[in-house]
Amino acid sequence: MKTADLTVQTGRGRGLHDLTAACERFVAGEGDGLLVVFVPHATAGIVVIELGAGSDADLMAALDRLLPRGASWVHRHGSAGHGADHVLPLLAPPSLTVPVEGGRLTLGTWQSIALLDPNSDNPVRTVRLTFMPA
Repeated sequence: MKTADLTVQTGRGRGLHDLTAACERFVAGEGDGLLVVFVPHATAGIVVIELGAGSDADLMAALDRLLPRGASWVHRHGSAGHGADHVLPLLAPPSLTVPVEGGRLTLGTWQSIALLDPNSDNPVRTVRLTFMPA
């Protein structure tokens, strides 16, 4: 098993951060197995999505419709609507697994691996990559 931590500078904005290239470098030359991508934060998730072409904005707009950033949340510390960020794992879990064949991710043509961070309170996130050989 091989593991590494990535530090992702998310800044104070909310949104998606592409991890695909870092994941590709991590598994290059490793043969067959599974890549596990995990974010050890209560208010962030890992998703497979088409990045660009408007999908990023659509995802954030959908999140805001499903988890409105108002004052109705019981969990209220942090920025306005922060309680919604703590419900995010319901829609975007903190981990995902991607098959690796011959040291290459088996993602589809338009698929990317991204960190979803709706929480503007944390400008830096850690993402753990783990490769488990077959």
